[in-house]
Amino acid sequence: MQIGIESRVGLTNFTCEGEERILFAGLRAGLTLPYDCATGTCGMCKARVRSGTVETIWPEAPAFAKLQRDKGDILMCQTRATGDCVLRVPANVVPSAATPPQYRTGVVRHVEKLTHDVMHFEIALPAPMSFDAGQFVVMNVGGLAGGRSYSMVNHEGSVETLELVLKRKPGGAVSDWLFSADRTGQEAKIFGPLGRATLRPHEDRDLVCIAGGSGIAGILSILEHATACGHFERHKGQVYFGVRTLADGFYLDRLSRHVEAAKGALRVVLALSHETVNAPSHPKFPHIGVATGFVHDVAGSLLDADCAGTAAFVAGPPPMVDGAIRVLLGHNVPSTSIRYDKFG
Repeated sequence: MQIGIESRVGLTNFTCEGEERILFAGLRAGLTLPYDCATGTCGMCKARVRSGTVETIWPEAPAFAKLQRDKGDILMCQTRATGDCVLRVPANVVPSAATPPQYRTGVVRHVEKLTHDVMHFEIALPAPMSFDAGQFVVMNVGGLAGGRSYSMVNHEGSVETLELVLKRKPGGAVSDWLFSADRTGQEAKIFGPLGRATLRPHEDRDLVCIAGGSGIAGILSILEHATACGHFERHKGQVYFGVRTLADGFYLDRLSRHVEAAKGALRVVLALSHETVNAPSHPKFPHIGVATGFVHDVAGSLLDADCAGTAAFVAGPPPMVDGAIRVLLGHNVPSTSIRYDKFG
């Protein structure tokens, strides 16, 4: 099918396969279609059908509540075309300079329980994949309806394995699937890489990262890249990682290694929202500080008053992301310097 996109810069066309989601087809064609989560939660990929017919894949997607469906509004990530169609998108849609995302089929490897409700797992790919530190993929597994977005924990120039992390949620289909049995060797279909909350080449600024729960995944990828390229030889970094209690902390060994490698240029603080601490550092990882409070509040109390020259990264549940953005703006970080992908 031919899809026409009417945007602020004119009409753009691309081809969409029969069962393909319109958003994925457009991104695969190298266009800058708007999105954040790519899974029906954020509503950023909204469009309005001007002509032609489409089919909704997941009518219950949360972001549909933000649309005027009676006027033809759709979520491109949850819509297939059933014939040629034209959509109106309130954005500038142009060819992208980035490498377009692709479909891949991998295999689940090395599943490891990190805490009672957090699981690390890896996807072995059929061929190496390159991605920017901080990007994510949309994953489909186990015949479950709909995709889920997961940020990569690891980062190298090109990888044959994606390291991902999942936090169990009540009623979460994928988390129930992964926690209920050993899924090693099972097939996983992914689309990516996606996302713009990335550490950019030759970033010449200090870094501030605020993460809640499994949002630390993309932050670790950013730290991997920053450490490997010597970023902390020239600049400072701060990471604020929010969990409920001391026992809920994970990847602390990785974070500690980055602090050691930075030789004083990187500070990591574990913020505990449901436990009071009396020691300034973690009992098992002395390079990691500990504080009591919600992570955005802890960050707000420890950041310098003026952080105008920093690049800030935020990842986690939407309420935490909103709180962290308010804190960063209050410390003079320009909105253009705050990077995040809302898919919690």
